Amino acid sequence: MKPANRLNATFAALADPTRRAILARLALGEVSVMELARPFAMSQPAISKHLKVLERAGLISRGRDAQRRPCRFEPRRLKEIAEWIGTYRHFWEESFNRLDQYLEELKTKEKTRDAK
Repeated sequence: MKPANRLNATFAALADPTRRAILARLALGEVSVMELARPFAMSQPAISKHLKVLERAGLISRGRDAQRRPCRFEPRRLKEIAEWIGTYRHFWEESFNRLDQYLEELKTKEKTRDAK
């Protein structure tokens, strides 16, 4: 999968609150599909659909242990997202620095005006 497509798939998977909750649970450790489904008021097929989206995005992996289907969190994709977002950090830091400078200028002008 191309990097842009991986990024799109990851953001799409993270857009849903149920999938984010599933990831939060898996970040604590490997669990079965049945264990993942317990806290959600939805059917097993609905949970399976969410898991497929997460798996296609590379955020989880699923195994097979006899009758048990353990799921585990794969943090590598979240690292890719953090790196992508990090490329915009310089832009935001510069914007905030300019805003700070502008606010200081306004304070100086206000103090000057109040002193007169």
